[in-house]
Amino acid sequence: MRLSAKADYALRAAIELAAHPDEHVKMERIAAAQDIPLRFLEHILLELKHAQLVESRRGAEGGYRLARRAEELTLADVIRAVEGPLANVRGLRPEALEYAGSAAPLRDVFVAMRASVRTVLEHVTLADVARGELPEVVHELVRDADAWSPR
Repeated sequence: MRLSAKADYALRAAIELAAHPDEHVKMERIAAAQDIPLRFLEHILLELKHAQLVESRRGAEGGYRLARRAEELTLADVIRAVEGPLANVRGLRPEALEYAGSAAPLRDVFVAMRASVRTVLEHVTLADVARGELPEVVHELVRDADAWSPR
């Protein structure tokens, strides 16, 4: 899986908001805390707002905050808001693919790949990351030495 800078920044911004659940956080504060270019962050927050993941308030006490509790929002929710589906091939969902002959089983491989990505991203919430308390499924995967191999 390849995660774009946009998705990475969106996740970091949302996690920063999750770390401050009882306040509206100024965009400049998010940008500084997560080292995100301000112009890029402005666009990302607008997309997250359109997806109803964040809300904003104007004024001296204004800023951004999550639209729902951080325990209810997964990493997958944020990625989908800025990137679309978690896994696709040439812009198509894996189940929509059709391959001929000996390549026919490839569709099942791509569906399995999406399921694998979902196993992590749909089970880790913004609150989990903000608190540093990741689910056991993540701990199990990173305990495997092969998980750390760059290949």
